[in-house]
Amino acid sequence: MLIKINGEEIDVAEGSTIQDVIAETNAPYTPGSIVCLIKGKKELEKNINKYKIKTNQGSIIIQLDESEEAKPIVDVWKSQYEEFVDLAIRWSTSTEVAVGPIVTDLEPTHDEFKYYEGDVVLSLSSFSNESTHLIMIKENTTNVYSVPPYNKGIFARIIGGRKTLENLTDDDKIIGIEPIVERSSTTDSAAADLNTVLEEGNELYTYISFNIDEESPVCVEHLFSIIKDGRIKVSFDSESFLGFYELEGLDKPKEHTTQRLRGTITIRNTGKGVGKLYVYRENRVLTPNHTTVGKIVNGMEIIDIAKENDFITVKSEQQRLMLLNKTQVEATKMLSEAGVEHLIDGLIDDDAIIVEQNPKHTIDILKEGKVITKAVNKDDLVKIKFVDNAPRSVRYFKYLSGLLENPIGQIKVHFAVPGMHIVIFEGNKKLAKGLVPENNPVDKVIRGQVGITNMASKSVGLIGIRFEDNSEFGPTAETFDATNIVGDIVSDYDHIEKLKEGVVVYVTESNNES
Repeated sequence: MLIKINGEEIDVAEGSTIQDVIAETNAPYTPGSIVCLIKGKKELEKNINKYKIKTNQGSIIIQLDESEEAKPIVDVWKSQYEEFVDLAIRWSTSTEVAVGPIVTDLEPTHDEFKYYEGDVVLSLSSFSNESTHLIMIKENTTNVYSVPPYNKGIFARIIGGRKTLENLTDDDKIIGIEPIVERSSTTDSAAADLNTVLEEGNELYTYISFNIDEESPVCVEHLFSIIKDGRIKVSFDSESFLGFYELEGLDKPKEHTTQRLRGTITIRNTGKGVGKLYVYRENRVLTPNHTTVGKIVNGMEIIDIAKENDFITVKSEQQRLMLLNKTQVEATKMLSEAGVEHLIDGLIDDDAIIVEQNPKHTIDILKEGKVITKAVNKDDLVKIKFVDNAPRSVRYFKYLSGLLENPIGQIKVHFAVPGMHIVIFEGNKKLAKGLVPENNPVDKVIRGQVGITNMASKSVGLIGIRFEDNSEFGPTAETFDATNIVGDIVSDYDHIEKLKEGVVVYVTESNNES
């Protein structure tokens, strides 16, 4: 049986499930994400109420009449509109443009009616259904159009392209007619279970993909940072957009600003909600507060049905050139495939871990055609297993270090005294504002725990590590009530105790569940 998956028609065995087809076609899909199932073209088109009529002079947009009286003619249009494609303009007068003929099952009337500028009519010329014409009214008129006995033959209104209509002559033709898919067009489709058995004509969508806006290099990187393990999680859904708020609060510059059309992806660059990501289901007005970062090119059907807390499989048409936490040899391979030169600053070992890259942003790397990386020995990279019960403090640490957006972060030694078995790192009092006590130590601080000074102390925001157990003071030398524990170092870290003030330590999050 024939179905479509992500827009491509394929032949699959009877009884195939969504899971079977994903496996058979190797379609992009991250487990746990939603998929969109549309039973067929007619199901999709029954909700469509706008069409673009394309001519060699330009396009005309019509909106269907949704009244009960017009429904019989609307149904004829939906089932036969494609027959008007490639037909010439039959005649053009000061009051109307006609296209046709096609054959329908409609019956004509002999009544005269008044029509208004912008009306779109099905007319049975010469009182014959074999001579059905599409009539687009240019100015008010009263006429006998031999229309069917429904709504004076009116099935739509012109809502765009009046200038194109005025320019049409009998030398022109219809070159295409396209349904305009809006969010309301797909709301009857479903986020389906992977065990659903598919039927002939079904359409399945498993992922979204997007093109990036090359004029917004910083904010595009922010977009890439929100994608985790090949998917994104919906934070908010409304009629006009989906919101992804994981990195809310991260300041981003004003870069390229465009009209927010359906499918546009933006980052809020100022004001309340800075750092939020938006994908638009409907057109919205232009605003300088949103930087455009991309445009959905596949999978808008999934955007239309997604709800809060859903995961969506996503891929970019342009691979992110994020080299941090890769080995030198892995980075060289990735860059070579992208046609980018890899320059190494310092340690050149193949298995060294990259901790810095310049330029930082994918678009800038592609423009320059080269990137410089700095690496450290694997043993010098500090791996931290973060706790689950100190969310504010963990977010503060990740924000301050850069781990919110990158796989490698940096913290700088602020205070280190030999023999004290403690190292304290620089904080940021402004970012630490509101850092309430959470996950305070109880009996003692364990060697290798990472702590942050909370609001109970004037030194709020400092980060520390202890190199021996202590029953009185936390990793930042504060009392337990002024200490928030954010995690444990799960890699070798004794070398940190010997570091001097001002030295940068590179950190990463450990995914080790033990």
